[in-house]
Amino acid sequence: MEAKKDNLHLYNTKLQPFANDLRKRMTKAEACLWKFALRASQLKGYPLRRQRPVLNYIADFMCKDLMLIIEVDGITHHDEKVIENDKRRQAELEQAGFTVLRFTDTEVLKGMTGVIAELEDWIEKYEANKTTPQPPSR
Repeated sequence: MEAKKDNLHLYNTKLQPFANDLRKRMTKAEACLWKFALRASQLKGYPLRRQRPVLNYIADFMCKDLMLIIEVDGITHHDEKVIENDKRRQAELEQAGFTVLRFTDTEVLKGMTGVIAELEDWIEKYEANKTTPQPPSR
């Protein structure tokens, strides 16, 4: 199923209580990215939502207008099982029409300007083409 406006971008109401809890317990990296780059339409004027239930997952950050999901991966994302789960989750989200951009905690906490620049570059490419650019390879 493709995410679009008429299906609320595949919003999952059953996950709402979990999303609310995660919003209250954001990691340091998530909180910093939210505060310094994403909240209040700071990112080129696009509104983002934090801890957004979509499909059977809770995305760290989501922009409906851009069909963009931003994930911040902590230390647990080095585990093989978690990596496989992330790949499956990302594939399902991409199949639904989203682009998923991933950053590590370290990238956010020690290189916020680079993260913001990467996000702004992605948005500029999106706006120029009105199509979804490929995530940068790192």
